[in-house]
Amino acid sequence: MNLVASKLRLFCLAGLCGTVVAGLTACSQQDSAPPPGAAAPAPATSTSRVADDLQTYRKLVSIGNDEMAVTMGHDILDRYAGSDAAKEVQQSLPAIEQRYKDGKEKYRLAALWYYQTAPMEGGIQSTATIYSSQPGGDDRVRLVLRRHTSWGQSVFLFGSGKGFVCKGECTLAASFDGKPHPLKAYLPPTGEPAIFIKDDPGFIAALKKTKKMVLPVTLKDGNKKEELVYEVGGFAPDKWVTVSLGNKKK
Repeated sequence: MNLVASKLRLFCLAGLCGTVVAGLTACSQQDSAPPPGAAAPAPATSTSRVADDLQTYRKLVSIGNDEMAVTMGHDILDRYAGSDAAKEVQQSLPAIEQRYKDGKEKYRLAALWYYQTAPMEGGIQSTATIYSSQPGGDDRVRLVLRRHTSWGQSVFLFGSGKGFVCKGECTLAASFDGKPHPLKAYLPPTGEPAIFIKDDPGFIAALKKTKKMVLPVTLKDGNKKEELVYEVGGFAPDKWVTVSLGNKKK
């Protein structure tokens, strides 16, 4: 009999055996307990939860809700990386995300235009208007497409300052989508802070195929030179109402 067994037998004979066994049990439990502050083991991902989220993603795709499908798709990729569900989502998500971005941009560009039809000085006027993206704020300049039953069709820039510099007939060194597109222009004889484009039919035809145009002008206020930038890609010709046109007046 070894020394440890002999001591344990003596304790039992002395009536202390229960106390010693309890102490040994407690020590064993303390040794197996996780140290203070240790993180609890993460629960395994529920298979049913993954399946439910994937089914939701599929449903969003089928009904064409690209915005929510993109959000759900990224959530699946983040939470269930490496899973079969994540692999399936990765196959379709890039195309859906690109379509969503394109849709947002298309909506933004369309919202830059404002269309109005209303009585104006003895006739009916139909306008399609867009403000310059640059400059912005109070210095914005409107590009206006106008049809009037008495004045005919016109295209002009209209600012809030003193107007533009243009002697007789001048040329604006404009560019459409980065390509030179010079425009003949003139000032209205009535003195409004505007400058008219001479070839309005040609301008409108080119605008329909253009995403961004830059129109350099000189302002009367200090002969300041300024480049007016217009994001015209959202123009909707069908929203610019046709009216019976008279003879155009300068």
